[in-house]
Amino acid sequence: EGAVYADRDFLWRLSSAKVELEHSDFTPLPDYNRLISILSGELELKIGAGERFPLRPLQLCSFDGGVPVESWGRCTDFNLMVRKEAAQAAAQELRLEAGSTLFWSAPVLAPESFSARTLAIYCARGGVSADGTPAKEGQLLLCREAEDAPVKLTAEGAAALMAAVIYHK
Repeated sequence: EGAVYADRDFLWRLSSAKVELEHSDFTPLPDYNRLISILSGELELKIGAGERFPLRPLQLCSFDGGVPVESWGRCTDFNLMVRKEAAQAAAQELRLEAGSTLFWSAPVLAPESFSARTLAIYCARGGVSADGTPAKEGQLLLCREAEDAPVKLTAEGAAALMAAVIYHK
């Protein structure tokens, strides 16, 4: 809270945006690590000197924000940025069948150097409840002071989610 993206003073930032240019260069963010995925549309990436590759919907790609990145295609993205040395993050795609329940835990253990954790569940398609709190397509559930316990996810219909954990001080 209170951070300004233009000042690059944020600890972490979770966003979604429409990419409307057929070809673009990502903004350099050398103090941050990034995780990106697409929620809809098509996107190809070229990270640094690597080869150009397609990113499928809900597939995650992580990279150093200081490395040059080019993109091709139009899409709606899911973007998580964390300040190096001050935070770490992990995210994963989750798909639930209609009426199913899943107990989700963060995919990695909390680093000892970080005492706090924030959980984010984004409902990309369908509907879900997380420990009884509902979210519809396009909504985000955020728990800023999450405990190290599984979250009960129940799909109202078939659901596609992005689940992320941010470890910080």
